[in-house]
Amino acid sequence: MSPENSKLSTYLRVLSYSVLAFTLAFLINNLFTVWGGWPGIKKVFSHYDLFGYKQKSLESSDLTYGYIQIIIYVVCILSVVFYVFKTYSQTLVDDSKILSKFSAYLIRGSFWAVFLVGLADFIISFMVVERLWEAIFSPEVKAFMVKAPERITYIHFPIILVSFIIGYFTKSVGFIWLAVLVVLSEFVIVLSRFVFSYEQAFQGDLVRFWYAALYLFASAYALIHEGHVRVDVLYSSFSEKKKAWTNMVGSALLGVPLCLIVLFLGLNGKASIINGPVVAFEVTQQGSNGLYLLYLMAVYLAVFAVTMLLQFTSYFMSSSHKIIFNNIEDQTQSDKPAQVRLEKVEIN
Repeated sequence: MSPENSKLSTYLRVLSYSVLAFTLAFLINNLFTVWGGWPGIKKVFSHYDLFGYKQKSLESSDLTYGYIQIIIYVVCILSVVFYVFKTYSQTLVDDSKILSKFSAYLIRGSFWAVFLVGLADFIISFMVVERLWEAIFSPEVKAFMVKAPERITYIHFPIILVSFIIGYFTKSVGFIWLAVLVVLSEFVIVLSRFVFSYEQAFQGDLVRFWYAALYLFASAYALIHEGHVRVDVLYSSFSEKKKAWTNMVGSALLGVPLCLIVLFLGLNGKASIINGPVVAFEVTQQGSNGLYLLYLMAVYLAVFAVTMLLQFTSYFMSSSHKIIFNNIEDQTQSDKPAQVRLEKVEIN
């Protein structure tokens, strides 16, 4: 490894991890701003009339929280620099594998959360609609279950936590089974409607909930395992170097910016497309007759953007490694025919 290639590899590692660190700081600050009532970076800038924001004074306590939020960004970026130089001998390929593994873990945990939360909420809604709660539990329990904040806080959130624990210990994801469950749920709706003349809103909600998860989560999962559909009009005829350039440039200019736009616009304020439904614990229009999962469908967008961002960054790093050290790889490949011929001579 030449010193020039080593320095370039280090710069690309710092750049790639810095994008992820900035995104992580943004997500952390979003939690503080939306759920903790902290002012946010924009209000701090507006307090000093910086970057075109109109001046708006803040109280000393809010200003302190704003400084903390700025420090979070600084700490995340410095942590990246410290990590890169601490693991100086680590290659871009190694970093790419780490990011892919972490993205796969997030997808596994999200899959189990979707499956278990959907199943649990379906059972609860069925018991509420058919008044089975009154026969088994007290009226207070029924009143507790029909309130969205209580059901989400004490039923959904613990299940989500358990799901990510399950995702840590399981190394496979059953997206095929989720697709089968979507088809089976739709079949049950048709059967109950036309045979038993029975249909409830929560049946259709479950199908939409699982199908949306299947589409968004499987996108990143397919990208990890190269299972997505390519339009190989030109790409299939490219050399390995051209393919690496295509993946690197495409990830840097198209993939990563798209994910950042989804996150920054979707989490821009309490009334944004992702924050709004989550803060309000938004449920379906059918109320108690439907599932209380509409807020999670908004979270799908954030999970989709984060997992795709990790995988596009992984693509960028692995492709950059191929381009930087292409001469070494080409030399290694050119030596293989000579080695094969030598082995044939020895065998003969």
